[in-house]
Amino acid sequence: MPEVIVYSSDYCPYCSRAKQLLNSKKVAFEEIVVDGKPQLRTEMSKKAGRTSVPQIWIGSVHVGGCDDLFALERAGKLDALLAA
Repeated sequence: MPEVIVYSSDYCPYCSRAKQLLNSKKVAFEEIVVDGKPQLRTEMSKKAGRTSVPQIWIGSVHVGGCDDLFALERAGKLDALLAA
């Protein structure tokens, strides 16, 4: 199973939804909370090309945010990506 990384904020409902979906699939992930840590947010923004949270990577694939993660799930592609 590839490494899953989630950049998030403690006060973000989209972050909570994304983490709930990953938890429901019993996926272990590394959470990097960017609250009050401008250097981590800058790192995330450079890697993702976006400033919003969550930003999610599955292995080397940048999934994007919560809506992108749920779109993969609806399309039936998330499980295959997690199994790669």
